[in-house]
Amino acid sequence: MAAEPSVGGHRLDGSRAPAIVAALAVTQTVGYGTLYYAFAVFLVPLAADLNASTTAITGSFTANVLASAALAIPIGRWLDRHGGRALMTAGSVGGAVMLVAWSQVDSLWQLYAVQLGIGLASAACLYEAVFVVIIAWHSAQRRSTALLALTVVAGFASTIFLPLTGWLVEHHGWRTTLLILATIQAVLTIPLHAMVIRAAPSAHHAQPDATAHRQPERLKAVLTDRGFWLLTVSFTAHTAAIAAAGVLLVAALINWGHSAAFAATTAGLFGVLSVTGRLVTTGLQRRYRTTSVVATIFMLQGVSAAALAIVGRDAVAAVIAVIGFGLGFGVGSIAKPFLLAERYDTRRYATIAGILVVPMTIAKATAPLAAAALHTINDGYGAVFLAVAGACAIASTALASVPSTTRDRTTRRSKELRDTERGSE
Repeated sequence: MAAEPSVGGHRLDGSRAPAIVAALAVTQTVGYGTLYYAFAVFLVPLAADLNASTTAITGSFTANVLASAALAIPIGRWLDRHGGRALMTAGSVGGAVMLVAWSQVDSLWQLYAVQLGIGLASAACLYEAVFVVIIAWHSAQRRSTALLALTVVAGFASTIFLPLTGWLVEHHGWRTTLLILATIQAVLTIPLHAMVIRAAPSAHHAQPDATAHRQPERLKAVLTDRGFWLLTVSFTAHTAAIAAAGVLLVAALINWGHSAAFAATTAGLFGVLSVTGRLVTTGLQRRYRTTSVVATIFMLQGVSAAALAIVGRDAVAAVIAVIGFGLGFGVGSIAKPFLLAERYDTRRYATIAGILVVPMTIAKATAPLAAAALHTINDGYGAVFLAVAGACAIASTALASVPSTTRDRTTRRSKELRDTERGSE
């Protein structure tokens, strides 16, 4: 059996690595629950109290997402140079402060200011920053398992925090609820980021046998790589599809004649299915090329979205189509860091990921608005889900077209060798 890689006398997956994964799983569940998913519960009471339309309130959330996009590249550079501990701790503090400030708003401009602040805090302490830490602490052999563990736990953020926030708003009002969420954010995320995250044993741990002696990969080489732009097209198109479907599915099902309870319950399947899809993807990528696995899942989503546009009025058919689409709901979040780390020098991972995240985040912010406009123009949701299907097809085709690299082939040979060794034991 091959020995565990080491650098400077340290195992790459040392005793601290599992604790870091466990801590980050908690902070991401809480962070996404308080800073992202809770907004949906506050939408209606905010509109009523601020005497504003739901469209105007939703616009503040779009500003939140775009603020995160604006910081993606500079935060990536910071993480590559300094690691995640200080930045993620500061982001957790900022998130808690912004939740308190949110509880005090009494005008629309104040809400927009707070949401911009939450967007900045989110960029510093949520997934993109966390992936840098995970990749830094894990060798290529264990990276996919660590990413899976993290995203499986954090995938239940909506399942936990949407009903919790709804119950709190019903019993205590939205302002007190925000103060409670701020307390949860502060108590659970700040200490874990400050006390558990540490710098990895070596800045060159990612490819200890092959690239530790090399200079970090130049960004020019990445930006002139056809594969990078195919990955960018794929994940941007997929993000647009997920964002549009996630926001409009409930409204579409109600429009097709289903009850609000049925629509909400069916849409709620996305949380569990996103975890299922991540488990399936991680299992299959041990035997097959990751791009092929994920491209197939994206295509399944496209077929399911197209089917939903046609058979959405039938309850059983609609649920089956939602299940097919939902299996890919969380796949992009686990596939992107794995593919980037597999393809490029991880010493520049955060900067490279930051460049890719900018168009993805813009798509996440604008796709629901574009889908809503398409619904208005066509007076129906069929065209919306056909457009979602088209975006999934683009994502699948682009990802399947990503050329392999020498590093990809080396990684696959290592997987085959490990499988052979296990089979001979």
